Amino acid sequence: MRCPHCGSFDDKVIESRTLADGEAIRRRRECNGCGLRFTSYERIEDRYFMVIKRDGRREPFERSKIERGVQRALEKRPVSQMSIENLVNEVEDQSAIMGKVNHEIDSAVIGDLILAKLKRIDKVAYIRFASVYRHFEDLDEFVREIKEVRP
Repeated sequence: MRCPHCGSFDDKVIESRTLADGEAIRRRRECNGCGLRFTSYERIEDRYFMVIKRDGRREPFERSKIERGVQRALEKRPVSQMSIENLVNEVEDQSAIMGKVNHEIDSAVIGDLILAKLKRIDKVAYIRFASVYRHFEDLDEFVREIKEVRP
């Protein structure tokens, strides 16, 4: 693994941890050249399936899109990176299971999975994600959603 700081290929693994029900491995590494510690991830690539968009288009499932949306919703919120990683792993795993039969899954199903998990983790992030995902047209829709979230 190339060190992101000095470019050296000489490193050692300090710690390995299994993630996502054995579908991924997180490795903490230390560069023998400069001493920088960094994290790498290994995952299985056999989950090729298509996402059916709202307009009927089909495109390959991309984990990075889920990560981007969740990161944006949780920006400046007190949620650890490990919690975010676990959320994304869970959504990816559930999407793969649901899309396994015919190798397709509706984007609305993925969005609902994300919303359910965000609602448990952080209510503000839930509202942020819902406002984009559900395309709120006016303030009344926004207020209705906030009232549903409030205890």
